[in-house]
Amino acid sequence: MAGRRAVIKAVDWLAFAERIPPNQKPMFNALKTNSDSVAAKLSSLPEKPPAIDWAYYRTAIAKAGLVDEFETKFKAMTVPEPKDTHTEKINAQEQEANKSALSFIEESKATVAEAEKELTRYKNMIPFEQMTHEDMIEAFPETKLDKEKYPYWPHKPISEL
Repeated sequence: MAGRRAVIKAVDWLAFAERIPPNQKPMFNALKTNSDSVAAKLSSLPEKPPAIDWAYYRTAIAKAGLVDEFETKFKAMTVPEPKDTHTEKINAQEQEANKSALSFIEESKATVAEAEKELTRYKNMIPFEQMTHEDMIEAFPETKLDKEKYPYWPHKPISEL
């Protein structure tokens, strides 16, 4: 049992609790309670099961050979341990998530750089109270009305309204 206990990873409940949204706190508390009860039950069990007293059963059971048959079958029996097939998948998903997080960080840095350029442009701009119509068109070319192509007000295609 101690060998199996060493394999089980410890859960950092404090770090886990920090990531839980407030609406899921009751479910988290139930999970922690169940986990603690299972861990307490596992730790109360002995490392090796108690040995079977085969001599006592030979004297107590009248049918000859039955206990010997059970003993040989019991000693020949092996309980297969489940194989870990999901750790590789989880590690691959973790690496993929790390790559996507790094690409997201790079994209975010590029977005921040563009936003900072735009912010410096706005800071260096003439105040709106002092702008003329020509200054406005120079600062924001998308606001220019195309009176030649669309001679009637609002001087834009209807689809853009």
